[in-house]
Amino acid sequence: MAAIVRRGGVAFGLRMADPSKSSVSLDDALRSVADVDGWMTPGQAGVLFEHARRCLPGQRIVEIGSFQGRSTIVLALGSAPGVELVAIDPHAGNDRGPQELDGFGHAANTDHARFVANLARAGVSNRVRHVREFSDRALSVVEGDLALLYIDGAHRYAPARADIESWGARVHNGGTMLIHDSFSSIGVTAAIARSLALSREFRYVGRSRSLAIFRRETVTRGARLVNAARLSAQVPWFFTNVALKVLLSVGGGRLWQAFGRSAPAWPY
Repeated sequence: MAAIVRRGGVAFGLRMADPSKSSVSLDDALRSVADVDGWMTPGQAGVLFEHARRCLPGQRIVEIGSFQGRSTIVLALGSAPGVELVAIDPHAGNDRGPQELDGFGHAANTDHARFVANLARAGVSNRVRHVREFSDRALSVVEGDLALLYIDGAHRYAPARADIESWGARVHNGGTMLIHDSFSSIGVTAAIARSLALSREFRYVGRSRSLAIFRRETVTRGARLVNAARLSAQVPWFFTNVALKVLLSVGGGRLWQAFGRSAPAWPY
């Protein structure tokens, strides 16, 4: 937004802050989450931040899967005052991260406490509404449509597909759905293939590593074929990620270390 100021008959253009946009920079947001545990690359944080910035006051963002608040903080700092941010996570000790699907109930309350503390330290507690429920139960708690949906919840096929279809139906036309662990998790990738490859309502825009970007719009028959082809082009990268996961799971990281190199990171 620009304002014209006249001094001595000369007009000067001054750049003013847009009140509908966050005044925080991406670098500020990255510094705020530097010590917060989670699986989100700087590039993926940039995608979340930029799409949150596009939301207007009065619109709603929903995040499914918050863990200890890394992505939640980025979304909160990227969004303008007046944008509602709902973080859905039961903090039940399930689907915590790589190879941590079940059996981590002992960590549930710790995850929740760290989530609350991290949001407070970043100064966004009052910007976030936390719904401590599983995503299917939260459907009846959160009302209205969504401008932005970020899915990083259950990684098994059935619940991942349910999140995509049930919550995706709430995204308004022109809105965005972001899905983490796309083309790196078997369950999530299968759910995307089933629900979105030939979707009439979501167009695949691209990805930042495993973070896939879909835009809600009317997709014609010809565009659906293009959509399916673009998603199919990610299959080789998907198999590479699965192979790397298998290798790391059986201790293959020691092969890299034997040659004096760091083991590759878990693909996300």
